[in-house]
Amino acid sequence: MAASIPPPSFTEPALGIVFDLDGTLVDSQHDFPRLRKTVIHIAEKYGVPPGRLSVTETVNRLLRDATAILVADNLPEGHVFRFEKEVNDAIDTIEMEALPRTQATPNAGPVLKALSEKGFRLGLLTRSSDHFARSALSKTQLAPYFPFLRSRSSPGPVKPSPEALRLLLETMGIPTERAVLVGDQLLDCECAVAARVKFYGVMLPSKDPLHVDLEKFQAGGATAVARDLTELAGYFGVKVAPVATKGPSPGSATG
Repeated sequence: MAASIPPPSFTEPALGIVFDLDGTLVDSQHDFPRLRKTVIHIAEKYGVPPGRLSVTETVNRLLRDATAILVADNLPEGHVFRFEKEVNDAIDTIEMEALPRTQATPNAGPVLKALSEKGFRLGLLTRSSDHFARSALSKTQLAPYFPFLRSRSSPGPVKPSPEALRLLLETMGIPTERAVLVGDQLLDCECAVAARVKFYGVMLPSKDPLHVDLEKFQAGGATAVARDLTELAGYFGVKVAPVATKGPSPGSATG
């Protein structure tokens, strides 16, 4: 599988690079089954019929489908709002429980340092809460590379809404045609394609059974796919010598 990943056949004229967080830059080792079961449990408590949601779906898809069902049932807006708040509060709690075991993915620090020194403007777009995102960046010593950040807690739309990416790029001062979004999930790819921004997938190992493979990235519209962050750096004309690391394989849950 790894040998079949094609490198991009062009020089990328990028000015800004927006990264996903969990599974791309950090490994939080989230309890994926618990996250999904929690969303389903809360959704059913608020009126979603049992059996309508499946643990085989991503957290983002579960939230989207549950909200659509509640809205279609003509429930009061306040009821849907309380559902969304309770779900987000529960996800916040589970995320923060993972913080002590969160670590940087292999070579994340050297790659970000090299890209920053090359002159690329870096941003972070994540579905994690602002508190978890900033805490994880601080814990892994990646915070200095990200003065520009949008999270699930930011006002307005959240990933995978293309508007969330456009708002971040506007803050960064980067036009969409000179930007690249990097991530490890299909929702990252979906977000970039909808915003008309190039998407580079990274194929880091994952314990999540819903992790994306090469064919799904390509079918989703990825411009290129890299095996790891050092290979990704090469796509931007930056060479970073891989540093041997030990620890659990990275994965992602909420992005």
